[in-house]
Amino acid sequence: MHFTTEHDALRDTVARFVDNEINPNVDAWEVDQQFPSHALFKQLGDLGLLGVNKPEAYGGLDLDYSYAMVVAEELGRVRCGGVPMAIGVQTDMATPALARFGSDELRAEFLAPAIAGDQVTSIGVSEPHAGSDVSRIKTTAVKNGDDYVINGSKMWITNGMQSDWICLLANTSDDPAHKNKSLIVVPMDSPGVERARKLHKVGMWSSDTAQLFFDDVRVPQRYRIGEEGAGFMMQMQQFQEERIFAAVSAIKGLEHIIEQTIEYTGDRQAFGRPILANQSVHFRLAELQTEIEALRSLIYRCCERHIANPGDNEVVKLASMAKLKAGRLAREVCDACLQYWGGQGYMWEADVSRAFRDTRLVSIGGGADEVMLGIICKTMGILPGQRRTA
Repeated sequence: MHFTTEHDALRDTVARFVDNEINPNVDAWEVDQQFPSHALFKQLGDLGLLGVNKPEAYGGLDLDYSYAMVVAEELGRVRCGGVPMAIGVQTDMATPALARFGSDELRAEFLAPAIAGDQVTSIGVSEPHAGSDVSRIKTTAVKNGDDYVINGSKMWITNGMQSDWICLLANTSDDPAHKNKSLIVVPMDSPGVERARKLHKVGMWSSDTAQLFFDDVRVPQRYRIGEEGAGFMMQMQQFQEERIFAAVSAIKGLEHIIEQTIEYTGDRQAFGRPILANQSVHFRLAELQTEIEALRSLIYRCCERHIANPGDNEVVKLASMAKLKAGRLAREVCDACLQYWGGQGYMWEADVSRAFRDTRLVSIGGGADEVMLGIICKTMGILPGQRRTA
């Protein structure tokens, strides 16, 4: 991966914004279990950070995905997981299909204000009985005149308590499960939309997460993104950028935990010498830092492939590998470092404790580890019933 002076300037912009506008407020937002997404996203939009790789015609910078990846990596500087995740929903999870497949009219109405930070978005895929298994969703959108009438529910929806619209996956026909789904933009102030409750999670406290109900919600059919029945395919494509975002945004947070642990164990004395002086400790921290660098290289390779051949099988494989590795490595880093902090690491307010809670989601959201392994096996041709060729 070759980074230019433009990449470096973008990194600096994001780093300054995180240090000045986000990190000083994180502790308060964690207590509130919500951050002011409209105000923060407007600031991000004014800096051009919500549409880095989106079309210029709708307010984006129209740069390649490496620039969006740089933004995501620098968001890892945020001292919690909830805020970067919420931003990633806006940039890499709820808007890629709209930017690529939406009509000009639809993009002008919904993509442009999302890029500007004037509106907050959500992605509506998961349901109580259908998380990683997207094919099993039950929410329906039935044609009625020029409208769709939507009924169903969505669960674990990031930004759901504050979003202005949701990119909703719904069944629009009785065709087979992979051909009967469509992505539809649903304004959240539509009659029949109920934000039932804000969910209380193990981690990611500063990000509001909602349970939503849709009761005879009527939206124009022109709010559908792309062709009817192509929603499953478009959502699978959106998942690739979601998984890259999840992996790359974890890196700097993990490095921060290691740096803090080095400092703490270098000062903390036990049995007459610093904890860091124990070979088992400093060797382990060196090993973990090496694993982070290996993950970074994998993500950069995935990004290069995504730019050159978006959506091909190699991108799918590498993005799945990166997310799998990020989730497992995050658990390994946070658990090991928390152990070296001892009782202080077990305190709720410790950064390592917050990272321990927040990063657990990486192995669940956007496709669980087991789903990633299944995808990787499929690209390798080693699933039962697949025939391997030389």
